[in-house]
Amino acid sequence: MAESVLRRSAVSFAATPARTQRRDHWTVVLEYEDEGQGLRMVDLSHRPRWDLQHADIDGLQPWGLRLPDVPGRCILEKGLLINRMNRTQASVWHLAGETPQPPQEPAGTDVTDATAAFALIGREVFLLLEKLASLDFLNPSKAVPFLLQGPISRVACQCVVLKRSQDDAGIVFTCPRGYGEDMVAAIVDAGAEFGLRPAGEDAFAGWLNLNVA
Repeated sequence: MAESVLRRSAVSFAATPARTQRRDHWTVVLEYEDEGQGLRMVDLSHRPRWDLQHADIDGLQPWGLRLPDVPGRCILEKGLLINRMNRTQASVWHLAGETPQPPQEPAGTDVTDATAAFALIGREVFLLLEKLASLDFLNPSKAVPFLLQGPISRVACQCVVLKRSQDDAGIVFTCPRGYGEDMVAAIVDAGAEFGLRPAGEDAFAGWLNLNVA
């Protein structure tokens, strides 16, 4: 019975997949036709995500990793991005490598199917985001990666700035699943002047260039 389960992203792009892969009951687009090398948007909704919430969250070490000790700070290790949200809560996004086992701590909640997740990569990322958000993605006092919590296109999001150099910029972000299609529509419309194109998971993996061995 479990083999027949299908999991679907809340969003779709107006593009033709060139290569796909079946993984954990998802059909993952690895590459689209005509992706180009410019500003690109990647659907990462199939990548596992968890929320951790505990009164003594500093004492947790999921997968043997220490949590960031200050809200807004993030660590990227073993393909896992861990974001400190507040005094008692952190989020964990799996970005690369083999899918890990769920966190053993009872404080962990799987939110993969409750949220949509995306990456925006390319040198015009922050020009695009200026049209959709008032968050300070370029705050020079914050070292990457860092977490921002606030609205993109009026939808509450968690956003992590991974790279912000002039020639190599990118963020990953999540929003409630029900807003996924509207989020894509808003970003595609705002990104038209920059030649925004959808891209598959391989484009994101190559851009991230993370060795998780």
